[in-house]
Amino acid sequence: MMFLEYFIKGAWFVTLGTYLIKSLNASGMEVANIFSTQSLGAVFAPFFVGFVADRYFNAERVLSVLHLLGAALLYGMSQAPDASHFYPYIFVYFMAYMSSVSLSNGIAFRHITDAKKYFPGIRVWGTIGWICSGLVISYLFRWDSPEAISQGTLHNTFILGAVCSVLLALFSLFLPKTPPQIRVKDEKFDFGKAIGLDALGLLKQKSFLIFFVTAIVICIPISFYYQNANPFLVNVGMPNPTAKMALGQFSEAICLLLIPFFFRRLGYKKMILLGIAAWALRYLFFAFGDGQEKAFLLILGIVLHGICYDFMFVVGQIYTDRIAGEKYKASAQGLITIAMYGVGMLIGFWVAGGVSDYLKVAYADQFWEYLWFIPAGISFFCLLLFAVFFKEEKTVQTAGDIK
Repeated sequence: MMFLEYFIKGAWFVTLGTYLIKSLNASGMEVANIFSTQSLGAVFAPFFVGFVADRYFNAERVLSVLHLLGAALLYGMSQAPDASHFYPYIFVYFMAYMSSVSLSNGIAFRHITDAKKYFPGIRVWGTIGWICSGLVISYLFRWDSPEAISQGTLHNTFILGAVCSVLLALFSLFLPKTPPQIRVKDEKFDFGKAIGLDALGLLKQKSFLIFFVTAIVICIPISFYYQNANPFLVNVGMPNPTAKMALGQFSEAICLLLIPFFFRRLGYKKMILLGIAAWALRYLFFAFGDGQEKAFLLILGIVLHGICYDFMFVVGQIYTDRIAGEKYKASAQGLITIAMYGVGMLIGFWVAGGVSDYLKVAYADQFWEYLWFIPAGISFFCLLLFAVFFKEEKTVQTAGDIK
C-alpha cells in the first residue's frame, strides 16, 4: 500500500514543473497556481477524512474509490492541451490524493500494535516507492532525456501514475477491513478541531510561536525547490535528472534513522537550525553549480534533502507533539500541517511563480542563478529568526498548562 501510494505521486510530480514549462508552455504564475493545488488539497483532506471516511464507510473502500478517481484525473492531465485545461484536473486530484495519504496512514495505524515500533518500517516503503518511480522514469523509459522531453513524452508519466492508481484501487479492496471509528449519532464533526484550531492556545508560548512563524516562512523557499528543481536540472544538462533527484529520498531515509542519535547530542533547537541552514546551503549550491564541471554541487544540493526535510519537518513535528499535551496532540499536528503545507507552501508557490516571471524578463541571462539566490536569502532570514528568538526550555510547557 505505502509503496504504491508514493510511487504514484513520484511518477509524475517530480517532473511536473518541466512538463508544464516545456510541453504546455506555462508561465511562472500558471506553474505556481498548479503547484498550489497541493496546498489546497492539504486543507481539504482533514475535512473529507474526518467527515466522510471516519464516519460512514470503511477506510479501505474509500481509499479504493479515491484512487480510481485519481486514475481518471491523471489520464485527463496527460491529455490537457494547456495549463488552463490542466488546472481543474489537478485541483480535484490533490483533494483526492491528499485524503488518500491520510487514509493510508490511518489504515496502517489501525492494524499495528505498536506504532512507534512498526510504523517507520511500513512508511519507509513509501520512500522506496518514490525512489523507484524516479529510477523507472530515468533509466527504464528515459522520459526525462532532452530528446524525449522535446518530443513531449513526459505526458506518459501521468499515464504511469494512472495505471498504478488502478492497481492500488484494486489492492485496497484486499486490505484488512477498517470500519468507521465514529458513530454518527454520538459525535458531531468539528472542522476547526480537524485542522487544529483548538490548539491555537499553544501560540501563547513564545518559543512555539517562533517555531510556528519560522515553519510558515521556511516553506516559501521550500516551494522554490518543488517547483523549479527538475526544470533547472534539465536546463543545465544533468543526465537522468529524475533519478538524480531520487538521491534526496535515499538521504531522507538515512537521516530519519539518525534522528534519535542526533537528538541525544543536539536537542531540538540545534537540529532545526541545521535543517534551515541546509536549505540555504542547498540553494547556494544550485546557484553556483552547473551540469558539467560543477555538477558535484548540484548532487550535494540534492543529497542535502535528508537534513533539509527531516531536521525541519520531522523534528518540528516531534517538538510539536512534545509540547501539545495529550488533549491537543492531534490538533497541534493538524495546525502545523495546515501552517506548513497549506499557508506556507501556498504563499511560497505564488512567490516562486511571480519571481520566475519577473526574472525571465529582467535577468534572462542569469535567470537560474538569481532564482536560487532569493530562496537562499529567505532561508538565511529564517535561520537568524530562529537562532535569536527561539529558546529551548529544559522543561517544556504543555498545552494544558497554558491559560
